[in-house]
Amino acid sequence: MISYSIEKEYQGLVDAYEKAGGDRSTLLSKEVAKLVIHENKVLGVDGVNGIQIETKETETGVNIYFLVEEGAKILRPVHLCFGILPQEGLQEIILKVDAQDNSEVSVIAHCIFPNAVKVIHKMDADIEIGNNAKFDYKETHYHGDFGGIEVIPKAKITLGEMAQYENTFRLIQGSVGTLDFDFEVFSGARSVAELIAKVYSKKDDVIKIVEKVHLNGNGARSLIKTRIVLRDRARAEVIGETYGNAPYTRGHVDCIELVNGEQAVAKAIPIVSVTDEKAKVTHEAAIGSIDKRQVETLMTRGLDENQAVDVIVKGILR
Repeated sequence: MISYSIEKEYQGLVDAYEKAGGDRSTLLSKEVAKLVIHENKVLGVDGVNGIQIETKETETGVNIYFLVEEGAKILRPVHLCFGILPQEGLQEIILKVDAQDNSEVSVIAHCIFPNAVKVIHKMDADIEIGNNAKFDYKETHYHGDFGGIEVIPKAKITLGEMAQYENTFRLIQGSVGTLDFDFEVFSGARSVAELIAKVYSKKDDVIKIVEKVHLNGNGARSLIKTRIVLRDRARAEVIGETYGNAPYTRGHVDCIELVNGEQAVAKAIPIVSVTDEKAKVTHEAAIGSIDKRQVETLMTRGLDENQAVDVIVKGILR
């Protein structure tokens, strides 16, 4: 296994962060709130006014306390970078988020595993969003082509009255490996929750996505939106659940899976339930194939079949 010094680790993550679509200057600037973690080492942490980030290194990962102070409006996104550069490793992230009343913040996270042959990345998050607070979390994964990684994110999210929460999960670069995604939201009155997942799977990738929303407060709204593309022998199971438990709640589950390969397997299971006569929850799920005419059109312009499919997929998951 390669031995990395702290300096090399930081530089390696910065380089990989840029390849994954991040702006390397954000990890080098002291004016941007950020956290950089390699395996179980905190390589860099910077807060700004209104943000407090506390960390504790453990044998297998890092415990993180992320506080957005009451009334704080954070103008620039907070950047998080989690990664493992060697071929083997374990990273367990325990994340506690406290976005207090009337606060606003946007978080951009990159999870980077470019050389993974035997890597496990776990995240266990407890996220509390206060009354009239806004929390936007965008997470992008960058994997290598070996497929030797397990990604296991779990989260419990609690929304106060009029809180707004949006979570976007993107894994479209490299081989997914194994993804076991489990998020559960408990929504207060007049809150809004959006869960968006976009995954491009190939080879022998195995995907399971479970997203649940409990609309417990009067007038709460939610959207679960999932887009999965499967090639080769990849398998995916997507479970989207929404429960309308209070008056005037509105929820929608929207899942589309596209299959390109005779051995790929896709399964979509939408579950909707209402326990209040004034609640309304809807769903739509579709499983289909990539348009062959689009593939043929791109091939006439000089692309081979794999390149043509990649272009179409990236357009779908943009």
